[in-house]
Amino acid sequence: MAITKEKKGEIISNLKKVISDSKSIVFVNFNKLLVKEASEIRRALKKEDINYLVVKKSLLGKVLDEAKVDGGAPKFEGELALVFGDDQISPAREIYDFQKKLEGKVSIVGGIFENQFKSLQEMMNIATIPSLQVLRGMFVNVINSPIQRFAVALGQIAEKRN
Repeated sequence: MAITKEKKGEIISNLKKVISDSKSIVFVNFNKLLVKEASEIRRALKKEDINYLVVKKSLLGKVLDEAKVDGGAPKFEGELALVFGDDQISPAREIYDFQKKLEGKVSIVGGIFENQFKSLQEMMNIATIPSLQVLRGMFVNVINSPIQRFAVALGQIAEKRN
């Protein structure tokens, strides 16, 4: 069923708002995705304050042509969805988890990060950045390691003296 001009105008204005307001947008290709799986993705993303929006490529193309985004947009094939949110990294990281889980049904195509189009590989690099909690844990481990080794060495010296 064809979309009316009014509905297209509404969709285009919504897409413009999404592109201008979001800190990070991931273009996702989905293929043979069951409704149950799509609902699972939406629920999981919603918990993280991330949105999932299925779009028509032609309407998205019009919006991207008008948007002030640096670089060239990736080529869109198949069904397309946008994953976006206020956090810069979590949209890519969260959909990447589903890409691994639903092998072949969901795949990252590219995205917009810091107002620049990013390729598939660049978005994959962003998606694999650990969360802030994990980074803090890694930092504490780096700091703790020399202290721990020093304590073990002191313990061995104390044993030798006894």
